[in-house]
Amino acid sequence: MATIRHGTEATGEALFQATARLSVATRGRSLLDVGDDLAGWLDAIGAGDGLLTIFLRHTSASLTVQENASPEVLPDLVDALDRLAPRGHHWRHALEGDDDMPAHVKATLTGVSLAVPVRAGRMELGTWQTVYVMEHRDRGSTREAALHFFGTRALTPGGA
Repeated sequence: MATIRHGTEATGEALFQATARLSVATRGRSLLDVGDDLAGWLDAIGAGDGLLTIFLRHTSASLTVQENASPEVLPDLVDALDRLAPRGHHWRHALEGDDDMPAHVKATLTGVSLAVPVRAGRMELGTWQTVYVMEHRDRGSTREAALHFFGTRALTPGGA
């Protein structure tokens, strides 16, 4: 049986929203930790309690929340996705090379948007979690994510 620990309610509090774009330079097939960038933005806008939505504006890269403690996790994820969507001449779509269609499949499997609860200006991630941009193409690229926070303002500037 699950239990629910009640949090705060925004009833009667002024709500606000903020938007931004996060630009990420990738290095080819890899995962890049953007958790600190997101945390810095939440702090800069004075976020309190609310929801952070992150939407990656690409079809051959994706987003994920994953472990940030063991260095073996990230290359294992890249390898696992390569097994699920291998390169080869069996794909009809290969306009940009043999990594083209496998990159689209990987982005479909992992997704391009995340919704992360925010409490007291901090993402409600687990102890070993962070947000990653996953680059599925061989070559590096500049990837852009649209950010949207909706919620309350922090009680004091720079945090709750």
